[in-house]
Amino acid sequence: MDPTLLLILTVFVILTAIAMIAQACALVGVLFAVKRLEEKVNGFLPETTKLVELAKQTVSETKQHAAEISNRAIVMLDMSKDQLAKIEGLVSDATTRARVQIERAEMVLDDAMSRTQQTVHAVQRGVLSPIREVHGVLSGLRAGITALGRANRPTVDHATSDEEMFI
Repeated sequence: MDPTLLLILTVFVILTAIAMIAQACALVGVLFAVKRLEEKVNGFLPETTKLVELAKQTVSETKQHAAEISNRAIVMLDMSKDQLAKIEGLVSDATTRARVQIERAEMVLDDAMSRTQQTVHAVQRGVLSPIREVHGVLSGLRAGITALGRANRPTVDHATSDEEMFI
């Protein structure tokens, strides 16, 4: 073999050995780091286990409380639906009754108005018409008495004046 080639191969083998030794040292360093980390984790492990157990217990209690709250909410919703149905019935009944009462009030008001009109018409026919007739008769009598009470005849000027006013 060629001495140069042998030298190159030897250099590569030495470099490879150095790299492997460096890797071994790094692995030993990682081993020590993992050992220290393991000691720290083992210190926290009992506390972590307690926390996990406490979390499991809290979750189970929360599930129970959530189930109770859900059941109570369902019961309250059912009661609310029943009460709402009753209220709706009462409002419907009250509306119907109010409508009937309004119709009755309108009928009473219409009847009262018609009776009032009939009464006014009867008063006009029964009282005011005879009063007008009596007033007309009295006015005629007064005019007649006045005409008879004047014994003298009107003058021509006065008669002409009366005719002009008439025309």
